[in-house]
Amino acid sequence: MKVVFFGTPEFGVPTLEALTCGSPAGMPNAPVAANAPTANRHEVLAVVTQPSRRRRRRGKTEPSPVNLAARRVGVMVIETERVRHPDVIEILRGLRPDAAVVVAYGEILPREILTTPTRGCINVHPSLLPRYRGAAPIQWAIINGDTTTGVCTMLLDEGMDTGPVFMCVQEPIAEDDTAETLGQRLAQVGAGLLLSTLDAIEHDGLTPRPQSGTATTARPLKKEDALINWNLPARDIVNLIRGLHPWPGSYTYVSGQRVKILKATVKDDVSGDIEAATVVKRDTDSLVVATGCGLLSIDVVQPEGKNAMSAGAYIRGRVRGQGDIVVVG
Repeated sequence: MKVVFFGTPEFGVPTLEALTCGSPAGMPNAPVAANAPTANRHEVLAVVTQPSRRRRRRGKTEPSPVNLAARRVGVMVIETERVRHPDVIEILRGLRPDAAVVVAYGEILPREILTTPTRGCINVHPSLLPRYRGAAPIQWAIINGDTTTGVCTMLLDEGMDTGPVFMCVQEPIAEDDTAETLGQRLAQVGAGLLLSTLDAIEHDGLTPRPQSGTATTARPLKKEDALINWNLPARDIVNLIRGLHPWPGSYTYVSGQRVKILKATVKDDVSGDIEAATVVKRDTDSLVVATGCGLLSIDVVQPEGKNAMSAGAYIRGRVRGQGDIVVVG
C-alpha cells in the first residue's frame, strides 16, 4: 500500500520502521501476518509530525523522534503545528495515499484528512478498546493496577478513539513495569499488529467491528497528579510511581526539598496504627514509610538538580529514623 504516516513521539518509531523495513527494529519476531514478506512491502509517501520542540530531558529544541526516524530512512517529512491547515490538506490529497497510519500523532485529524486515503486512517492505540480512550492509556492502566492491557488497530473517525476496531492483541503488565517499559513493549507489539492489519485489509478485505463494552477515558496527565498522597494505600502509591515514570515523575517532600521517587515497592500490606508518611525504618539503600494502608519501601530517588540515587544514600543526614515525617507541608 501507499501510506502516509502520522506520528510524533518515540512510541511511533517502531511502526514507522516496520512500514519502511518490514519489521520493527530490534524485534524481528513481532506478530506480522504469516504471508507477509520480510522486505518492505509498503511505500511510505510522507511522514507528518509535530514541529521541533524543547525536549524535557535534554533541555534543547530537537525534531520529534518520528521526524528523526523518517530522516534516517529518507522519507519526506511534513512538520506542522496545525494538521488541518489548507496547505497540508492539499499536499496530502496530492499524494493520493491508499491509507494513513496514525500512531500517537498528538492531534485529532479533521474529516478532510480522514476521507483522503481510499482505505481510511488506521490508528495504533495502546489499550484494549473501548477501555482507556484518550491521551494516556498506558499510564492509567498501570496507575489503576491493571494486570493486562494490549494494543488495537482501529479505523479512525471524528471521535476520540471511538472508531471500529480491526485487530487487538493482549499484553500482560508485569509488577515492575513502568509507563516507559510497558510503552516500549506495546510500541513493538503495535508495529507488528499494524503490518498484520494492513496485510489483511489488502488481501482479505478485513472489515473493522464496532467497539463493545464499557468505555473509559484516559485523560492527559498533569504535573499535579504526581504529588504523592501518603494517605493512600501503599499499593496505589507504588502503581502511581510506576505509571508516572518517566514523566511527570511522582514526587514528595523531604525536609522541605522536592524529591522525585523513581522506584518503590510494597513492603507490607499492613502498617497498624502508624501515622501515614512516618519513617518506620531506614537502611543503607531504602527507606520504609507508613502509608494509609501498608508499608512502602522507597528505593530510588532523584532530588531536584541531582542524579538518581538510592533512598538510603539521599536520606542519610536528613532523616534520623523512626518518627521523622517524610512529607512536609
